[in-house]
Amino acid sequence: MTVPEFRPSHVVPPDGMATWAAPDAARPLVPLDPLLPVEVVERRGDWALARCSNGWSAWVDGRLLLSVPQGPPAAGQPTARTADPRPLLAAAEGALGRYRQWVEELLAGQLDREAFAERARGTRIGAVVDGDAVWLYDARHERWCFCDGASLVAFAVSEGPTTDADATDATDAAGAERAAGAAGAGRREDAGNGDRPTAERFPPPVDRPGDRP
Repeated sequence: MTVPEFRPSHVVPPDGMATWAAPDAARPLVPLDPLLPVEVVERRGDWALARCSNGWSAWVDGRLLLSVPQGPPAAGQPTARTADPRPLLAAAEGALGRYRQWVEELLAGQLDREAFAERARGTRIGAVVDGDAVWLYDARHERWCFCDGASLVAFAVSEGPTTDADATDATDAAGAERAAGAAGAGRREDAGNGDRPTAERFPPPVDRPGDRP
């Protein structure tokens, strides 16, 4: 039976999706079927509480959900908020400037190789600009984000979901790019079945003190 007022906001990726009973990865549940419509009813950092049409709900890695395109807002309703790309642009610019300064000091003999390596340790900078399209690396959350000049969305992630509230600013990827990427990336060989589950490609976070809400 369909739950009243069920309005799908997202779709499960083409290779299915792991679920948990709580946003802490301690109690895994049955995975969601590929391309299943769900409604996100709550968010806690990277985690999202996804509700199905039959009323069953579970926590998932919200960054992996595919957004359902929405129509323009009706008159008098506020427009949807999008993540501001300027902080990531400023962070990339600052990190690149610091790295260039270290290189200058190394070549000028003011730093030796050991000191240069020590200063540069852990530095990660990533920016690809192609006209009005920009891909920026978010070192804080270890993910790539796509920017069209006005909005910023998560494009690819490399770590498990967290409950950091700041991580929710760019959780919904552009539908077309994410769907195409997920369809291609999900085709991995496994001994028992064709594809490995999403949780294997994006392992759940380590349960650390203070992570639980």
